[in-house]
Amino acid sequence: MNHIDTDAASFSAFHAVIKFDKLVEQTVERITRFSGFVPARHFVPVIDVLDLEANPRSSKVGQVTTAIRESIENTPNDFPFKTKGILLGASRYRKLDRDRIGVNFEKRKVEGILDGGHNTLAIGLHVLALAGVSDARIKKVKVWDDFRTLWHEQAEAVDQLRARVRDGETSDLDFLIPVELIVPSDPDDEVVTEEFEASLLDICAARNNNVQLRVEAKANKRGYFDDLKLTLPAYISERVEWQQGDPKPVKVADIVALSWIPLAMLDPMPAADDGKPVVAPLPQNLYRNKGDCVVRFERLMSSPVVTTERGAIAELRNVPVFSALAIAGQFPELYELIYRKFPEAYNKNDGKYGRITAVSKMNPANAKTKPRTRYTDQDASYASPEGYIIPLVYGLTALLERRDDGTIAWKTDPTTFLNDNLTEIAKKYKGIMQMMDFDPQKIGKSGAAYDVVRDAYTTLLLAGVAA
Repeated sequence: MNHIDTDAASFSAFHAVIKFDKLVEQTVERITRFSGFVPARHFVPVIDVLDLEANPRSSKVGQVTTAIRESIENTPNDFPFKTKGILLGASRYRKLDRDRIGVNFEKRKVEGILDGGHNTLAIGLHVLALAGVSDARIKKVKVWDDFRTLWHEQAEAVDQLRARVRDGETSDLDFLIPVELIVPSDPDDEVVTEEFEASLLDICAARNNNVQLRVEAKANKRGYFDDLKLTLPAYISERVEWQQGDPKPVKVADIVALSWIPLAMLDPMPAADDGKPVVAPLPQNLYRNKGDCVVRFERLMSSPVVTTERGAIAELRNVPVFSALAIAGQFPELYELIYRKFPEAYNKNDGKYGRITAVSKMNPANAKTKPRTRYTDQDASYASPEGYIIPLVYGLTALLERRDDGTIAWKTDPTTFLNDNLTEIAKKYKGIMQMMDFDPQKIGKSGAAYDVVRDAYTTLLLAGVAA
């Protein structure tokens, strides 16, 4: 392969040198790919010089970035295997010694970070925290532009962190990041370079065709959400972002995740179009991996025994599935009933809900607005971590039954049951919360929490029947 300028001075002010760990080089026709793990200390220069002009979505702080940061903090050795990493593209580069690649990102609209904007944002926020930037300032970062401003403001603090790393005073930036760099196979050939640059747009679009987003868009277009829309109360349905980009406050993944509580009762589970039965998501995935719930929902609804093609739209024809979706339409309101009443039920068991650290952080004393519920936008006494609430909502599965004809129905009225029994449920649930140090992440991701809650519902239901 021919390499371009050997004089480092010929690179623009935006160039960076990326040092790979165990560099792999592969070439197919006009494109060469360099890939490997890059220690975080060698990725910081990339953050210094790049924005997200080439990425079709501007990254924002949310569940994704929070999960990435938690992975880096809690399991740094596993992090490079939990993420697909970051994809960079550049038409000018130079191979250096010791598995280093010098890159020059000139055409910023198509070159730079092609995929992995959320990874880059999360890594950057983690680096700022390691550099001593206060949590208060980091929490003010909501979108990429906020981060970029803070990164530049804290350049001196980041440089001091890098100096400590170079001097061997800390290993905080030793965690590895999967990085791919694609470049033209022959940068001296104008035709190859032009074809490479033309390919960047397609590559970027394909890489950003996120599975969950793609499935949500497909499911909506094919009509797989139509029955959910109809079974929900109208005032909730109109608050849901059924179509990607529609500025609504409720994500469709939240609705789909809740729908799996009754859908998981189906037995036998319909077979997908590949002949294999659909498998319901794990209970804890209703909290920790709603994207998985969406993918499995699309697989269920695309089954030939569930829907029939009517032109471009699929029409639901499976009675048991429809019965489950009809019940699913009630779950947002049941979620909010639990959300609003659980703090009081907890306090009736010698608890002080507002003093739980995770709760007090969400309910500062100087808050100017009252907490509101997600689905119906009602007042609530407290804003509560979802990790506390989802297992309690999942417990309602104990109140469901599968009838002889395969349809799903309530054994008892869920609203009455919750009003009568939530205090006793909170008593049993409080023990789980204590065992897990009141950490909503641990609780929401723990299969044991879901089992305990379901058992509590079952016991109380049987007691009520016996009485």
